[in-house]
Amino acid sequence: MNTFETVDFSTTSRLIRHAIEQRELAELARHLKRLSTAEVLAQFDTLSQSQLALAYRMLPKASALEVFELLDPLMQADLLETLQGSTLSEIFAALDPDDRVALLDELPAGVAAKLLKGLNAEQRGETNVLLGYAAGVLGHVMSPNVLTTHPDLSVEHTLDRVQAQAKDAESITTVMVIDESKRLLGTVSLRTLLAADAAQPVSELMEQVAGLPVNTPAGQAARQTLDTRALAIPVQDLEGRLVGVLSLEQAIRLTELEDEQRSAHGSGTAPLRRPYLNTPISSLVRSRLIWLLVLGIGASLTVQVLSSFEQTLESVVMLSLFIPLVVGIGGNTGNQAATTLTRAIAMGEVRPAHFARILLREARVGAILGCCLGGLGFGICALIFGLQMGLIIGITLVVLCTLAAAVGGAMPLLGKMLKVDPAVFSNPFISTFVDAAGLLVYFSVAMTVLRVFGA
Repeated sequence: MNTFETVDFSTTSRLIRHAIEQRELAELARHLKRLSTAEVLAQFDTLSQSQLALAYRMLPKASALEVFELLDPLMQADLLETLQGSTLSEIFAALDPDDRVALLDELPAGVAAKLLKGLNAEQRGETNVLLGYAAGVLGHVMSPNVLTTHPDLSVEHTLDRVQAQAKDAESITTVMVIDESKRLLGTVSLRTLLAADAAQPVSELMEQVAGLPVNTPAGQAARQTLDTRALAIPVQDLEGRLVGVLSLEQAIRLTELEDEQRSAHGSGTAPLRRPYLNTPISSLVRSRLIWLLVLGIGASLTVQVLSSFEQTLESVVMLSLFIPLVVGIGGNTGNQAATTLTRAIAMGEVRPAHFARILLREARVGAILGCCLGGLGFGICALIFGLQMGLIIGITLVVLCTLAAAVGGAMPLLGKMLKVDPAVFSNPFISTFVDAAGLLVYFSVAMTVLRVFGA
């Protein structure tokens, strides 16, 4: 079954690309018409930007908007450059407010202003509300379209309101209960309403719930939503008024994007934000080149340390054999601490105010790890290479693991304090720093031990 599906996808992909290359537009339209929305999206991920633009134009009008809504904002922006006039305005106006804002964030200011002018007053107002919040906070990504009711209304009346509001609402599973000033009082699920007596007031059914402040970091809000397993979380302004909602679907999308960025930064690249085959070669180069230059400059520190201890290496050649061991253990220890703390920051478990506490905590963890590894290293090296090398490796690992864990735990918090993505401060930079620091510790310990033994 899996083999058949793979072959079928591959065959369809080959036919679509052939039709595009030969400009057989009728044939291209016929192939696309046979596919479901999910299959179209999967095929689009394999096309270049120019191929994608042509293929999108051949989609049936009924499915074109649905496909557009499901594309990543950056791919949407690429497509808009090829669309003209009424088609462009129609597609943009049909998007939900939060999807419009995500797209506007990727467009040049002139194009964004032109698109906004094409909206009616209500659509422009909904969009401007989200644009008024800074990028990266919950208010910028929430949906302002919310199902609402009042506590004194009956279940029957509330269900009528739900039916009237459902077309534009981000989530229809949860109804927000508000007072006349739009202050959040609680929530009631649609399931509860359908199971209740028609004349029962909503006040007897609603549950107290804490909304998220509108200025909460978007990634933190998304993870809180996933942790609570709520289908929709209300969003409040600083005065407690309901201004929007974050749905479970939005939270999943935000978390996936944040995880993608963290994974890319942790491996020393910039996130592509487009499917791989849809990303231009120039973008692939840019996403890697800057990081390689930064890491290359950092690696020069390691070279400088090695050159400073050149005479020691010449006199005791055996020291060079253990450089990979020292560098590897130090880098891995730092990266483990950084990964743990980056996740804790994203989950809202730690804050910059905890800096000193975390520094000491990670230093203790590193010291314990160093004692375990150092003791093992001492025993093996002393047995094989002699007491001096055993002491050098053992002491180095204790000091290095303590230092690496402390630095690994501190860097993400330092990034948070500087308002930089903690992931940027993690693995690549820590590895570079710990490599240089590890060699410095290693050779300093070696010189001290050799001096004590008169070597």
